Amino acid sequence: MDLNLSDEQRLLRESAERFMAESYDADHRRKMANDPLGFSPMMWKQFAELGWLALPIAEEFGGLGGGPVEIGILMEAFGRGLVSEPYVATIVLGAALIEKCGSTAQKQASLPKIADGSFKLAFAHSERAARFDLAKVATSATKTAQGWRLEGSKIAVLDGHAADEIIVSAHLHDHHGPSGRLGLFLVPATAPGLALTDYPRLGGGRACNVGLSGVQLPEDSLLGDGKDALPALEWAVDRATAALGAEAVGIMQTLLETTLDYTKIRKQFGRPLSANQVIRHRLADMAIQVDEARSMALRAALKADSSQLERARAASGAKAKIGKCARFVGEQSIQLHGGMGVTEELEVGAYFKRLVAFDTLFGGSAHHYARHAQLGRTA
Repeated sequence: MDLNLSDEQRLLRESAERFMAESYDADHRRKMANDPLGFSPMMWKQFAELGWLALPIAEEFGGLGGGPVEIGILMEAFGRGLVSEPYVATIVLGAALIEKCGSTAQKQASLPKIADGSFKLAFAHSERAARFDLAKVATSATKTAQGWRLEGSKIAVLDGHAADEIIVSAHLHDHHGPSGRLGLFLVPATAPGLALTDYPRLGGGRACNVGLSGVQLPEDSLLGDGKDALPALEWAVDRATAALGAEAVGIMQTLLETTLDYTKIRKQFGRPLSANQVIRHRLADMAIQVDEARSMALRAALKADSSQLERARAASGAKAKIGKCARFVGEQSIQLHGGMGVTEELEVGAYFKRLVAFDTLFGGSAHHYARHAQLGRTA
């Protein structure tokens, strides 16, 4: 297997890293942290102009036809810049689910607008009692004469406050009662009965809780033909897990480089910290953890279009391993910066917070170790 990047992929990485270095400085991140929206619409427009929003969308719908590896390259650069724009919510999850499950009319209506930056999505699936079990959904969608009626609640919806439409998962109920199938619904952000409570996320960006009280939707708001959407949900979440893993690698790489630079200039007893052999060993251990995490994120991206079992094992293996590596690298970085590491004067703390948040999205390390083991027994 050739793991070298193609010329196009190298160009994507170089342009993304250059953009992050020029546009995402500490002042910009602090400004976004205090902004009610949580991100910059101007930056989102620039993402569209650079083609990043169109990257994974099929060419027939105005996209570039990129795959998970290209998304991983971009997400690693986003990690280095601590990007707070709703890329995962709109592109990695929302656009992917519409392309996977939607009818031709639904794709034509949404995907070109997503690619040009004029339409944003969110994905509302997690519920309080689910504990990362994707099949455990209490929200219901009941068939009515006019279409569908949704009842239920969702938590931790990434960037739901900024979305034009929210993709909501619900158990389908027809005239005979519960059907045992999950459906995905396109719910306008202005729909009567939809209540959003947004809050800042640890490490930047925003999320919200969603309440659905008698939300009436037309019949064509259901994505696709009504077959069980659980396999598509698992597929999308596994791809998002791979993308978030790549973002975590970018954060870890930045922490490693920042800590290495700091130990070269910080002196104790007349010598730089990096002259101490114990410090060198700790830096070497951090570098090893970053490389291991990068290889796991790449493996998850390469397996994203494999069989369900291979894809799921690669995604869970990456989430579990990267979560463990991220915790180690983050803690070492904070400790090697000493008391400065926990102040807002340095950005080390902000990067560490994003890594802590990464470990809680779509299940922590313990959950994915257990899922990986269960899938191994199935195999």
